Amino acid sequence: MNNKILKVIIGSKNPVKINATRSALSSLYPTLEIDCLGIHAPSLVSEQPMTEEETKKGAINRVAHCQQQHQADFYVAIEGGVDLFDHGPATFAYVVIANNSHQSIGRSAMLPLPNEVYSLLQQGEELGPVMDNMFNTVNIKQKGGAIGLLTNGKASRESDYNHALILAMAPFLNQALYNR
Repeated sequence: MNNKILKVIIGSKNPVKINATRSALSSLYPTLEIDCLGIHAPSLVSEQPMTEEETKKGAINRVAHCQQQHQADFYVAIEGGVDLFDHGPATFAYVVIANNSHQSIGRSAMLPLPNEVYSLLQQGEELGPVMDNMFNTVNIKQKGGAIGLLTNGKASRESDYNHALILAMAPFLNQALYNR
C-alpha cells in the first residue's frame, strides 16, 4: 500500500482548491501518492452564491459532475459563498467529498465581511474582484483570497479549505462509526 496512488478529481481548476485538497489528503494518507486533477465542473448556481443553501448546492453539483465524467477514489468540490447572518455578512465555503458509495458535506469557518463589501456583492459583483479593487491586488481568489487580505496574511483561503476538507473526511476515516 506504500506505493498506492489515491486518485482525486476536484471540481475546479483553481490552484488554491487543488493544493488544499492535495495537502489535506496527504496529511490523512501519508503513505499514499495523492494524484489530484482539477477539472471544470459547473456549479449550476450564481457566480457569487449569496446564501448558504445556494453555496452548498453549487458544491454538490460540482461533485456530481465529476462523478459523471471521471473514475476516481475521491471527488471533491469547494464552493465559496456569502450570506447575511444575524451577526452580519460573512463568507465561507462548502466542501463536498464523495467516493462511489458515500458523500460527506462540510463547511469552512466564516469570515466576517465589511458591510461595504457585502453591499457590492448584493449588486451582483463577485468577492474576488471586489477584494482586488479594494486592496489593489490581481486575481486574489487564486491566492490568499479575502481571508488573506482581511486577516493581514495570518490565514489564507487554502488554510481554511484544508481544515474544512480534513473535517469532512471524518466519515471516510471512521466508516464503521458512520455506517451504524
